[in-house]
Amino acid sequence: MVTYDADCGGAEYARGKGIPVIVFPKRKDTEELFSGEDLVIALRSFKVDFILLAGYLKLIPAALIQAYPKAILNIHPSLLPAFGGKGYYGMKVHKAVIASGARYSGPTIHYVDEHYDTGRILAQRVVPVLANDTAEELAARVLHEVFQTQT
Repeated sequence: MVTYDADCGGAEYARGKGIPVIVFPKRKDTEELFSGEDLVIALRSFKVDFILLAGYLKLIPAALIQAYPKAILNIHPSLLPAFGGKGYYGMKVHKAVIASGARYSGPTIHYVDEHYDTGRILAQRVVPVLANDTAEELAARVLHEVFQTQT
């Protein structure tokens, strides 16, 4: 697991399961959390050959994408290309889906490329948007479908 917060819940969970945790502190000189080249070196030292993003909100450094072509997947909580791109994450996605009047939503699993949410789609699951849905209710159903998805 890679994180900038050594004490986050995900890091604690990983340690409890014996999964190595790589901590890259936030950098003050740039919006990037870490150097892409530094991350590639760290991941290769652990012999990582596959990367799954879940809840990661920053653009992936080009060096990482080049080092791991077709080996980085993202889970996005809408049926891309709808409600994707910079600024569309978490509950913002579900609120936008409901506000738009869309009848369907659902998770998308896609390859990561140089842009937000534009990589080739591998799998999607359709979830109906119900008449009185709240963003939280829709989010729960979309999350459930993530675990039903096979690629």
